[in-house]
Amino acid sequence: MSGETASPRPATPDRHGRVLAFVGIVLFAFSLRSAVASLSPLIDLISADFALPASIIGLIGTAPPVCFAVFGMLAPRFEKRFGLERVTVAAITVVAVGLVVRAFAGDALGLLAATALIFAGVGTGNILLPPLVKKYFPQRVGLLTTVYTTTMAVATFTPPLVAVPVAEVAGWRMSLGVWAVLAAAATLPWLLMLWRSRADAPLATDVATPRLFARLWKLPLAWALAVTFAVSSTLAYTSFGWLPTILVDTAGVTPQAAGALLSLFALMGLPASLAVPLLVARLRAERVLIVIAVGAGFAGLGGLIVAPQAAPALWVALLGLAPLLFPMILVMLGLRTRSHETAVALSGFVQSIGYAIAAVFPLAIGLLHDATGQWTPALWVLVGVVAAAIPAGYVITRARTVEEEWERRYGQW
Repeated sequence: MSGETASPRPATPDRHGRVLAFVGIVLFAFSLRSAVASLSPLIDLISADFALPASIIGLIGTAPPVCFAVFGMLAPRFEKRFGLERVTVAAITVVAVGLVVRAFAGDALGLLAATALIFAGVGTGNILLPPLVKKYFPQRVGLLTTVYTTTMAVATFTPPLVAVPVAEVAGWRMSLGVWAVLAAAATLPWLLMLWRSRADAPLATDVATPRLFARLWKLPLAWALAVTFAVSSTLAYTSFGWLPTILVDTAGVTPQAAGALLSLFALMGLPASLAVPLLVARLRAERVLIVIAVGAGFAGLGGLIVAPQAAPALWVALLGLAPLLFPMILVMLGLRTRSHETAVALSGFVQSIGYAIAAVFPLAIGLLHDATGQWTPALWVLVGVVAAAIPAGYVITRARTVEEEWERRYGQW
């Protein structure tokens, strides 16, 4: 670093430290996704207790990418000020508190406010997971990314399976609040890590270079990662928001079948989360994976445009392959940086921009449909979104770090 002194880095964690970090990362990842996925299945049951206007439900639906974008920008500042582990504890604690508050919500505004609080913690946590892996498992980035992205996939489809049965037995408040127990448990490994570090030696605060985040705005590699992340997130949020309606209107399927096909779309992410990080870390397969993602996205959207009734399950399955870009980018946040301090800044940059873009498209797609009265123009817009991954993918397949790219362009990092 030019003209700046980095704070001392913590010593490499011992075996017990790595075990704590592993458990902490897994519980952290599960808590982040279960907090998001546990509400929507209970909307009908909650609305039986108090009114839930469509506007509030809409705001709850758009809150995740908005909060993720905002706190994606703020998380690197928090980490610079307080250190990676302390901010991790704070983020999980905010999620746990928000889950408890949401379970006791007495009206729609209270539910919305508690949900926003949860998403603030989740948005911060999203940024911290890649640098946590980079810091504690620098030689196992691919493997640990596989572990936590698979955990996130499991945590996405598990709450919808159990939310209603638990609510029927114990009420919707218990069904929402039970996830706070897991979130609270997720703080324990990190609290132990802080205690052990304090007992051995003061935990160094991971002070990132003050200009680090600003430097990323000048780097094509950082922008390419952000655009690719935006493509994946846009397809995911637009599909979760509109795919069932599109299938009912264009493919002629029943609402029940459309819901099952949406589950198929989500399920396609599970094998991707298992395989993609290892393929990238060990085989440098990002170029092949981008070709697969883009080709599958084009084929799925093309099928929905040209012949939606011919094979809707096939089109949905192909479209569900395109977001394999998500785990690919998460592992590259570690592989395209030299240190976890840079990984924090890059993670914040990529995810905040990606989620900000993704937050716009579900609303824009709905407005376009209302203006045209058909889904074909909206689907062509999504074809353009997928196409944006082609030039971005070309940039990110070059095996260099953001530090190296800066040095090639501007001199010493």
